[in-house]
Amino acid sequence: MGEKRYKCAECGKTFMNSSAFTRHQRIHTGERPYKCIECGKGFNDKSKHTKHLRVHNGEKPYKCTECGKAFTQKFNLTTHLRVHTGEKPYKCTECGKAFNQNVNLIAHLRVHTGEKPYKCTECGKAFNQKSILTKHLRVHTGEKP
Repeated sequence: MGEKRYKCAECGKTFMNSSAFTRHQRIHTGERPYKCIECGKGFNDKSKHTKHLRVHNGEKPYKCTECGKAFTQKFNLTTHLRVHTGEKPYKCTECGKAFNQNVNLIAHLRVHTGEKPYKCTECGKAFNQKSILTKHLRVHTGEKP
């Protein structure tokens, strides 16, 4: 007995049940039926809405057994654990330097490409990392953290 399949007319993806197909369709329609009552942000998936609510209610169910630091999402705990293990799975193909987060590798690659996407609106100086621009802006604001 064959399973009934649902096929997306937009991208061709197929699904085994109608609820998964309906959730997928929201990607194309932009429908976001799950709204946060705190900030109004909308979500196309109930689980994403539930995870978002943790931002407002302070719930952090994922706790590091090494240091006790807690996180709202399992992914963030997994990434954090690399601090303790020393694991650096993201390696630069240019120079071999390794990183514990992909976002750090992406920022590092700008050293090799010369890309500087963060531009100061005051003086026009450009930077390869947002954090460096943030520090630079203190020159204009006089802020001393």
